[in-house]
Amino acid sequence: MAVPSLTQRSSDGPALASTVNNALKIVIVGGFGVGKTTMVRSVSEIRPLNTEETISRASADIDAIAGLDGLRRKNSTTVAFDFGRISLDEKSVLYLFGAPGQERFWFLWERLFSGTLGAVVLVDTRRLSDSWYALDRLEHHGTPFIVACNDFGGPFHAVDQIRAALALAPDVPLVECDARDRSSSKYVLITLIEYLYELASKRAVDQARAQEDGAQENGDRVPEDGDGPDRHDGRGGQDERGDGPGDG
Repeated sequence: MAVPSLTQRSSDGPALASTVNNALKIVIVGGFGVGKTTMVRSVSEIRPLNTEETISRASADIDAIAGLDGLRRKNSTTVAFDFGRISLDEKSVLYLFGAPGQERFWFLWERLFSGTLGAVVLVDTRRLSDSWYALDRLEHHGTPFIVACNDFGGPFHAVDQIRAALALAPDVPLVECDARDRSSSKYVLITLIEYLYELASKRAVDQARAQEDGAQENGDRVPEDGDGPDRHDGRGGQDERGDGPGDG
């Protein structure tokens, strides 16, 4: 992923260090109104790029979710993506992309997933079914992900209930968060990075074990006719038993 070159500091946040040569990309996905834009805003070290537009009267009924406090009063929505940045160290930077939640913008997800290291699936436990599409697309692309339950003050759900409702594999991390809080959002991203590191370490161990098993298998292979040095002496196929010192 190309790293933009910025040499001056602006009022929007610190400039990208000239020593940065490693860019990592993470996407935040989920249903409409689960807090993706809020999370990018809370954790980004720069003023995020937002593509929010006012919800028009024509789309008010489509973008409203009946019966849930707060969402009916939502007056803007992301129509492309949110973008934020976090400098990890002098050489590495993390780019955050928040995906739009409405179904009519899901076609943009395919491009956002390109080059993605991993993903956060942000969910509202009051409407877990809104997260099914995000989980399905990530699994289709083979993109590692964790699930973060944003706190909207809804009824309590046990971890096992949430895992069952989302059909999560046992090894997929499931955490709680408040997308408005910077430290809470950072914890979500740290959890994802640790999970990605764990997966990479496991792959490295599996590859090393496979190579070791392959080497042992080749070493234990029974020689076939013509393979071993003691089958023929190279003189017209004469049997090696006729070359002994006491023969003839």
